[in-house]
Amino acid sequence: MLMPWRLLTINASPGIRLISGSTFSSLNFVPATRTIDAHLVEKLQHFVSNASRLFVISGAGLSTESGIPDYRSEGVGLYARTDRRPMQYGEFVRSAKSRQRYWARNYVGWPQFSSHEPNAAHKILHRWEELGKLHWLVTQNVDALHSKAGQKRLTELHGCAHRVICLGCGTVTLREELQRRFRSLNPGWRAEASAAPDGDVLLEDEEVRHFRVPSCTACSGTLKPEVTFFGDNVNKATVQLVHDRLAESDAVLVTGSSMQVYSAYRFLLAAKERTIPIAILNIGPTRADHLAELKVSGRCGEVLSVIQPH
Repeated sequence: MLMPWRLLTINASPGIRLISGSTFSSLNFVPATRTIDAHLVEKLQHFVSNASRLFVISGAGLSTESGIPDYRSEGVGLYARTDRRPMQYGEFVRSAKSRQRYWARNYVGWPQFSSHEPNAAHKILHRWEELGKLHWLVTQNVDALHSKAGQKRLTELHGCAHRVICLGCGTVTLREELQRRFRSLNPGWRAEASAAPDGDVLLEDEEVRHFRVPSCTACSGTLKPEVTFFGDNVNKATVQLVHDRLAESDAVLVTGSSMQVYSAYRFLLAAKERTIPIAILNIGPTRADHLAELKVSGRCGEVLSVIQPH
């Protein structure tokens, strides 16, 4: 748990304690939120208590409390703070120059990005898994924080930035291993810019021009993070596996996602069709609010910390 926290009771029933935002306010990438409605938290407690095979979908809002920004949050998301946009799959595949720039920035930012640790929400969901409450967790995040927290019943829907795949032969290696290869290939290379808290970095064209990118050791093919870039599709076998786990579940909880991306939204459409009840915990509106029987607006770590998985 993130401690110490100042606890605040707000017209809640016995056992329901809500946490003020005093500690979280120092986290730059967590959107502002109003006082949480204790009555809705109580309803969420009933929702979780009534579930025996809970299916959880997590998004970027779960990792903002670990210091990793999301894309769309007002004022603090990447789209709001910068004019930079994610790498498109087509551009990465077509352009060696784009790959060189991408990997140079990734190389500088990797130590910062890979150092992030699970927050209270990640640890709580892992605890729910251990207790048998959580049947399966699908995350849209590529930061490996669920894995770091110990989650086993897990699908990383969009892959994981801690792995690298060869587009030629399909060999998968660890991103940390690639970092060592970068250092070996670029012994005298230095970047003037330092990584931002989220691992992003801006480099001048002259800096990037001399950066060398290794190829696959097995087939000399092109290396890419094992993540689904914008413009790419999620593997069909992965989608089917998630649908199968959803069919085994009796309730769906969305945590920290606006559900704007169809790759995850489709599972809520499937849940609705199967009449599986849906609850959403997120700061701000989501694409799926009309599908949910319950919506709680609040920080994931703050709210999940008061929910008992009995």
